[in-house]
Amino acid sequence: MSAPNPHVRPQPDQVLVDIVDYVLNGLPGDSATALTTARYCLLDTLGCGLEALSYPACTKLLGPIVPGTIVPHGAKVPGTAFQLDPVQAAFNIGAMIRWLDFNDTWLAAEWGHPSDNLGGILATADWLSRTAVAAGKPPLTMQHVLEGMVKAHEIQGCIALENAFNQVGLDHVLLVKLASTAVVGQLLGLTRDELINAVSLAMVDGQALRTYRHAPNTGSRKSWAAGDATARGVHLALIAKTGEMGYPSALTAKTWGFYDVSFKGRPFAFQRPYGTYVMENVLFKIAFPAEFHAQTAAEAAMTLHALLVQRGKSAEDIARITIRTHQAAIRIIDKTGPLANPADRDHCIQYMVAVPILFGRLTAADYEDDVARDPRIDALRAKIVCVEDPQFTRDYHDPDKRSIANALTVELNDGTTLDEIVVEYPIGHKRRREAGIPLLIEKFRTNLARRFAAKQQQAILDVSLDAARLEAMPVHEYVDLYVT
Repeated sequence: MSAPNPHVRPQPDQVLVDIVDYVLNGLPGDSATALTTARYCLLDTLGCGLEALSYPACTKLLGPIVPGTIVPHGAKVPGTAFQLDPVQAAFNIGAMIRWLDFNDTWLAAEWGHPSDNLGGILATADWLSRTAVAAGKPPLTMQHVLEGMVKAHEIQGCIALENAFNQVGLDHVLLVKLASTAVVGQLLGLTRDELINAVSLAMVDGQALRTYRHAPNTGSRKSWAAGDATARGVHLALIAKTGEMGYPSALTAKTWGFYDVSFKGRPFAFQRPYGTYVMENVLFKIAFPAEFHAQTAAEAAMTLHALLVQRGKSAEDIARITIRTHQAAIRIIDKTGPLANPADRDHCIQYMVAVPILFGRLTAADYEDDVARDPRIDALRAKIVCVEDPQFTRDYHDPDKRSIANALTVELNDGTTLDEIVVEYPIGHKRRREAGIPLLIEKFRTNLARRFAAKQQQAILDVSLDAARLEAMPVHEYVDLYVT
């Protein structure tokens, strides 16, 4: 048999086809848990964006690219008066969502935040709804948004399970762009062939480096990178809708494909087919605006703060703190030395343990310069060391456990060692859903109160907490509830 002719255009890569068929075929019949979780995810994600509007470093990036631009029937940006084209609206919403590192998280071989895709999904659905109503056609409903969220979570999360883009220096927002392109393309009504073209365009793109997430370059781009990625997904889907061609072996082409260029020649590996697993198991950040590998460490630190107060002790009485943790935490957030900015601090486990022990709290404001300049924080950070526990690492990767364990041991100056505080699952974990959801709703209420008067808060809550009413509501009417 002769070898395939390398100059003959091949059939599309199976990885791309599988994504497209999953998006087009709809959710499996047993999706009730995933859709319920998606509703809570929607509230939490929008709430995180509302909180970010209190930070000028975020709001300076928002609005139209050209000031004063007016987009008839454009997508509105919750918490603001902006009405933009769907690409720029997706950037705005995505940047808000991710700014404070307080939205949901997915931990696997690759880390990420699947709700970042809401920027593209909500902006596109809102724009399509307003355009449809203007043309006398029926709008999309929030059911379309929730289903799109489940699909985007699943695409991003299933690829992340076995494929570590961080190991080759690429940022996880690659998966946001890919998932957003697929789901937004389906909302736009792309044909199967057009949608395959769209996702191939997402893979052909140059992909973001992790440079901005790591010392000595850690910076605020990590707070808007997902907005950039989800907006790019919208743009690529719109390009494909024009009939623009795709690149069928974007992944597998010898020499020039993604695998050879960016993934050391390795094909993607998959643990499971696409379904609803990721949304059902997603991790909510409820207690602390902190990189998720430190959530349980911060929770343990709060317990230690209370114990020290009970004993009449303070941080000055501490000789050493040992954090027993998992390999991913050591790789991402184990930092010593100076921390340059809030983006650096919220990715330092020592900082995220020191602040709760000192003050009995950890809020977004605690990463700002006025708090960070307190010399007690760096003095305590210098006493904190991380060690990997191999069992914690195994449990982290176990698909039935998905733990994010941290254990803190404090040694005092007088030679006393306090009992180790171990927290395996954070409050936002699936295993703690029953306890977590009331707190998530309270977090949403708090974030609504940051931007809206009581009457507007209640109008949003009345719809958001009623599943049937929310799912049936036209997208543009729901978004209008958030306009200032």
